[in-house]
Amino acid sequence: MKEYFIKLIRKELMFKEFFALKDVSLEIKKGESWGFIGVNGSGKSTLMHAISGLDRPQTGQVVIDGQDILQMKPRQVDAFRARTIGFIFQSFFVEGNDSVVSNVMLPLEIAGVPRAQRSAKVNQALEAVGLASKRNNKAKDLSGGQKQRLAIARAIVGAPKILFADEPTGNLDSETGAQIEELLFRQQREHGTTLIIVTHDDDLAAHCDYQVVIKDGRVTRHNIPGGTQ
Repeated sequence: MKEYFIKLIRKELMFKEFFALKDVSLEIKKGESWGFIGVNGSGKSTLMHAISGLDRPQTGQVVIDGQDILQMKPRQVDAFRARTIGFIFQSFFVEGNDSVVSNVMLPLEIAGVPRAQRSAKVNQALEAVGLASKRNNKAKDLSGGQKQRLAIARAIVGAPKILFADEPTGNLDSETGAQIEELLFRQQREHGTTLIIVTHDDDLAAHCDYQVVIKDGRVTRHNIPGGTQ
């Protein structure tokens, strides 16, 4: 029986005077994949930011692996996130003038991984996404699909327990998108990573264990056993 790994509890997640998320409670177990679906402005990205500690709601609780990250100080949240979470964004956010290796090395430096261990981890991540031959290229010289694979390598290099992907195939053609999708779910299967995908693509979300539809900050439809609270 899997233990709950991520809990989002209480009635609302309120940011200042704007209720971005309303009456949302979720319990996510280790190794599961979840797809959060909604149009732009629905609140799905806000939910991802709240779970990961990128945004700090004024009410509610976000419990990850037994720790309420809303009770942590900002520096503690940053350190926890660096050790525990990987992010993949639609816009890639790679450092264009830096090499592929430097881009993948960055989260290891932030997490304080000893220098002697970094090269092996970077090589492994680049092999996993098929970019080993591009290791010395500048990121700006890569194609869009290669940049997204670079973003995945950067996200998985520290072996995160949780991997967030925000519209990971949104800027890609269908063939390249399918390759990125395969990489994400392979990471989940082979490493027991908890995968959380935020998307407007029903087909991508359908490959997840669970799908949650969000509209106007509320969960309007889902296939979660036992429902949300």
